[in-house]
Amino acid sequence: MSSDRSFEALDVRREDDLLWVTLDNPRKANALSPRMIAELTDLYRRPLRADGVRAILLKGAGKHFSAGADLDHLESLKDAGEEENRRDSEALRALFASVLKQQALTVAMVHGSCVAGGCGLATAHDYVVAADSARFMYSEVRIGFVAALVATYLPLRVNGRDLRELLLDPQFIDAKRALEIGLINRVAPLEELLEASTELVVGILERSSSESIARTKALLLESLGRGLDDALAHAAEVNAASRATADCKHGIATFLATKKPPSWR
Repeated sequence: MSSDRSFEALDVRREDDLLWVTLDNPRKANALSPRMIAELTDLYRRPLRADGVRAILLKGAGKHFSAGADLDHLESLKDAGEEENRRDSEALRALFASVLKQQALTVAMVHGSCVAGGCGLATAHDYVVAADSARFMYSEVRIGFVAALVATYLPLRVNGRDLRELLLDPQFIDAKRALEIGLINRVAPLEELLEASTELVVGILERSSSESIARTKALLLESLGRGLDDALAHAAEVNAASRATADCKHGIATFLATKKPPSWR
């Protein structure tokens, strides 16, 4: 397993086609400091799939996944002007966009508390696997904020009723409830969180083409908010383009020859 020493707020290690990323400031419960936000954005913006990375697995060091905003940074914003607030908001926008648009499969492994921006970070991933003791909360309205950025992509996970409850009346919900409403994808005992997440990823990568995963992820984002006719027209273009890919040709040829889909990993 090789390590990337260019990060300060993250621990980044690669093992074959998997990239293991750890939020590495347990003293502050992995709060999203400007440095951590910048490093995460830089990492998730990279063309990792082109470099052979097929999945990213993110976790937090210490007792919690992430407590959300860094309090020292929050203090500095108390008297900030419009331009400074805009820059700070744009940094968060860039972070969430980089996670949502990353072509490799993305998985967040959540334990302990997952709050506000930390919750936004986790749920921007394709899959969230949570420890059975994990707790989730979008706490922004408690201190007069609006979870505006998160609200743009949460509809990919939860319905309107639950979305309102999460954002308008912020209270901790446990992993069981988070699974019931679709906020997360899997629950595992804390001591089995790593094993369950790895098993999930390996299974997906065995069964699924990385090219198809990347194109499907992009389609889901690009279809969000489109009218039906526009969405179908775009989907038809994606469908047609996917047929010309090497993965599709390999998949069809393998199935015709063996009556089984290929093993993709």
